[in-house]
Amino acid sequence: MPELPEVDVMKTGLEELVVGKTIESVDVYWDAIIDQPSVDEFKKDLVGDQILDVRRRGKYLIFKLSNHDLVSHLRMTGGYSLETNDLEKDKHTHVIFHFEDGSHLLYHDIRKFGRMYLMDRNESKNFTPLLKLGPEPTMEDLDFMKFITELGDYNIPIKSLLLDQTFIAGLGNIYADESLFRAKIHPLTPANQLNRGQTVKLYYAITDIIRIAMTEGGSSIRNYKNAFGEQGNFQNYMKVYGKEGEACQVCFTPIEKIKVGQRGTHFCPQCQVEAAL
Repeated sequence: MPELPEVDVMKTGLEELVVGKTIESVDVYWDAIIDQPSVDEFKKDLVGDQILDVRRRGKYLIFKLSNHDLVSHLRMTGGYSLETNDLEKDKHTHVIFHFEDGSHLLYHDIRKFGRMYLMDRNESKNFTPLLKLGPEPTMEDLDFMKFITELGDYNIPIKSLLLDQTFIAGLGNIYADESLFRAKIHPLTPANQLNRGQTVKLYYAITDIIRIAMTEGGSSIRNYKNAFGEQGNFQNYMKVYGKEGEACQVCFTPIEKIKVGQRGTHFCPQCQVEAAL
């Protein structure tokens, strides 16, 4: 959290709220969030920059500025909000962008794991973490035949592969678990052991769930809110994620939680049977 749908909704909100605004000054209250350049350079270089556009790639936000590109990764608990009246900073607000019109963009992050990277204009196209990202989990970007073929190249649990951002960009625990449930695939199944029918079901499960999640404004399980302070709605559609011990909505078997690659993983042991290999 946040995963692709949440970051995409955040991007859409920021487009409406901050595009066209010019940065007057920047305050940084937690230095580690600024990965590059130094904090002093970050604050100095942004003065006078106008926000021209806000884009997204995988789980990254990309602010296109008049003189720079600002790449932001929200990690587990990062988010943005705009203050147009009196500035109210709480203990989780770690960066504030003050605009010439008197408004303020606040970056808040409970866990403080988020990172920002400032670089010259248009240099985000050469930013290594972005270059390494795989295709987006949408029907427009995720090639059907390539996806099915490449699954056969990996002898690792399918859940672990879905979380690999170089394979598919933007999936995390929530949407990987929900996709595997819809496709009726056990999360420990080696990717190269899936049959043709399973790979087809998984492709459509992933792309459909991501589409619905984006339409529903993402998922608000803990602290996530969009740029307008609104919660998402996809948590009301979840079948397995966060439901350990609850009855499966299909077969009434209790949902189980295991570790796959050190990541908590929810599944139904009846609907998602582990195949004997």
